[in-house]
Amino acid sequence: MTQPAAAPQAATDGVRPSNEKVKDLIIDARDVVKTYRTDDVVVEALKGVSFSVERGEMVAIMGPSGCGKTTLLNCLSGLDNIDGGVIYINQEDINKLSDDKRTEFRAQQMGFVFQFYNLLPVLNSIENVELPLLVSGTKQGAARKKAEAALDLVGLRDWSKHKPAQLSGGQRQRVTIARALVNQPAIVWGDEPTGDLDTTNADAIMDLIGQLNREHQQTFVIVTHAPDVAQRCHRIIHMKDGEIVREEAGQGVRAQAVRA
Repeated sequence: MTQPAAAPQAATDGVRPSNEKVKDLIIDARDVVKTYRTDDVVVEALKGVSFSVERGEMVAIMGPSGCGKTTLLNCLSGLDNIDGGVIYINQEDINKLSDDKRTEFRAQQMGFVFQFYNLLPVLNSIENVELPLLVSGTKQGAARKKAEAALDLVGLRDWSKHKPAQLSGGQRQRVTIARALVNQPAIVWGDEPTGDLDTTNADAIMDLIGQLNREHQQTFVIVTHAPDVAQRCHRIIHMKDGEIVREEAGQGVRAQAVRA
């Protein structure tokens, strides 16, 4: 799926033209260019990258430090602007959205799992999980119920009143995953989600991610340095010097998506 695709037809509303015959792509990036400029230094972080992911896939992105994998994730999620190409997320051209609309789209469509958790230390588990809902305007009662359901999903309901300092690394990452899932996102992005965990906890987190993918057809895109983590995914994308150089099948078993 990484080969360059034909240029999309013009669309005035930022939505991918409906007459294109494509698979059920939740991510469709075409010829993406990202350049960083500092004084006289120009760094081509992404050099015309084309990349697509079907709904319900688990895809790993691997490569040496500085190859552009985190930059690609940031561009796909709309955290960074691009200098060329096009990125459709759930058929929406995210770079045609205003900053406010893109932030709203990200809050509704995406969840994030980071290496170092990014949990607020003064809040307990359920408060950390419900926080993005409250920020986006969900009422307290509804947010609490959704947060409880998300903690149930990751097996941490009994730890809902514990603050991050009272949790193990694996439990903290489960809270992070619950927070990522609480708004029922189309995509969950993982940036080294097991990077701060020992082998046992890393395996447990990948077991959980795989279960969520199989049982709920949750799409995951995971940046990782760990080959064993990448092999748990359906596909592995290898990057070098701002380009995708190859891809291979992982060992993850993909569930049959449920169609409406």
